[in-house]
Amino acid sequence: MRIDDPLRELVAKKAAFRCEYCHYPEEFSPSSFEVDHIKPRSAGGLLKLSNLALACSHCNAHKAKRETGVDPVTKKTVQLFPPHTDRWSKSFQLDRTTGKIEGLTPVGRATVEVLHMNDVQPLTARRHLIRLEIL
Repeated sequence: MRIDDPLRELVAKKAAFRCEYCHYPEEFSPSSFEVDHIKPRSAGGLLKLSNLALACSHCNAHKAKRETGVDPVTKKTVQLFPPHTDRWSKSFQLDRTTGKIEGLTPVGRATVEVLHMNDVQPLTARRHLIRLEIL
């Protein structure tokens, strides 16, 4: 389902125009960010602001309909990062030297893995933004 423009604008403003998963700023993306259903519609997720997150195309494509992932440390299945109920800084940390996003909690680590946050393309883009003092 296509999200209408006023609702997308609300989601984007609430997210400060950053991907709510990897925190990449939309203004430096070659394409507009997408509206993600935190709980997928196929799993009963509703089309309401509290269930919608702004996501870059990379994170959104890897998240798809997933709600859980495996923490690589504990090997337990955990929910993916819920951007509206958890603080990003409690689950993740940006290494300003390498550009990598590190998961600090089981949820953070599983989300980094599932969303491939440290693939070559997003990692390279983050390094450039760090070098330019944008991130």
